[in-house]
Amino acid sequence: SSYLVSMSSMIRAMRGVPRVQATAMRAASSSLHTLKQIPPFVNPQEKLMTGPGPSNTYPRVLAAMGMPTAGHLHPSYVNIMNETQDLLRYALQTQNKETYALPATGCGAMEAAIANAVEDGEEVLIASNGYWGGRVQDIASRHTSKIHMHSVPYGQVFNPSELAELVRQRKPGALFVVHGESSAGTMQPMEGLGEACRDAGTLLIADTVCSMGGRPLLVDDWGIDIVYSGSQKCLSVPPGISPISFSQRAMDKVANRTQPVRGAYFDAAKWLSKYWNGDARVYHHTGPANATYGLHEGLRIVAEAGLEATWAKHELAADILYQELDKAGLECYVENKDHRLGTVTLVKVPEGVDAKAVIGYMFNTLNVEVSGGLGDLAGKVWRIGLMGNNAREDVPPRVVKALREAIDVQ
Repeated sequence: SSYLVSMSSMIRAMRGVPRVQATAMRAASSSLHTLKQIPPFVNPQEKLMTGPGPSNTYPRVLAAMGMPTAGHLHPSYVNIMNETQDLLRYALQTQNKETYALPATGCGAMEAAIANAVEDGEEVLIASNGYWGGRVQDIASRHTSKIHMHSVPYGQVFNPSELAELVRQRKPGALFVVHGESSAGTMQPMEGLGEACRDAGTLLIADTVCSMGGRPLLVDDWGIDIVYSGSQKCLSVPPGISPISFSQRAMDKVANRTQPVRGAYFDAAKWLSKYWNGDARVYHHTGPANATYGLHEGLRIVAEAGLEATWAKHELAADILYQELDKAGLECYVENKDHRLGTVTLVKVPEGVDAKAVIGYMFNTLNVEVSGGLGDLAGKVWRIGLMGNNAREDVPPRVVKALREAIDVQ
């Protein structure tokens, strides 16, 4: 029988069930939708995932995620939450009390940052040099009607002094900057932005989804007020849980809003802080215990190696990639090496080459994943990610060899 639950098994299950309830169950069984076949146990084909994320998960992380699930307020889980906060503070280089792991992807953390920082009527200054500036514009427009876009082309970064002066002139409620712009392959210099924001009464928000754990990130020294990241990039943890941290200055503003945060789920002052801090935790959501275990283990891997060694590992992998690309006759899109993100590198698509066909050949034939361009660079570049578990010396030669083969077979 193709029925998921056969009538005979249902009859056996109903033995001892009161007559009225059994009659109702029989009536329901005649109208239930059924499965023709139960799908097999999940078994996705493993690839070398060297696109802009996710990266291949560390085996240790997968093992941690297989540990028994704890309740969201069990003492053992609260202890793991506390340890995760300490590990996040180390990775971010901050002493912020309000440092959490949100049960959301990086885009959810982006929305949490804007929702808490911005009230309707306040200006948000968005420094946009890639796809993610446009994404945050869409999010911010749902919280305020005053948005000022300050843009440079993909592949360029902002002069921090000029951006700081613009902050002092406009005095926006918040400045949004992408530290590691994965769509453009750039890393934004942050010097002086925090000081300018403090002078102007502006909160500095930084997207570090592709830089946390892979590139130098000094949240307190740089004066970043709200910083968020993702788990699936340089930490090599499956997606779905995202670090976020608020300075005291940011929390003071959230606590003194004239309008409630739009969206209770991400309200830092009313809910998140009370769930993550203190002896008497206040229930906010059912914490994703196993995802938290994974993030905890990914952060432990960073702490065991040390931040400087972890950053150096990513830099070495990027340097090897640049050398391999040069030997293969391929060019990086970002010409200034000092401005390259490194964790994600953009490669120019040679004239006459079908970028999408190359990606498909690599993925389907060679089991190597790279991604195409986003936004203005769609069809013009490939994006190669060397992050976390994939930031190894043996990976760049394999990726470039596969890329060269895929180009040559066209």
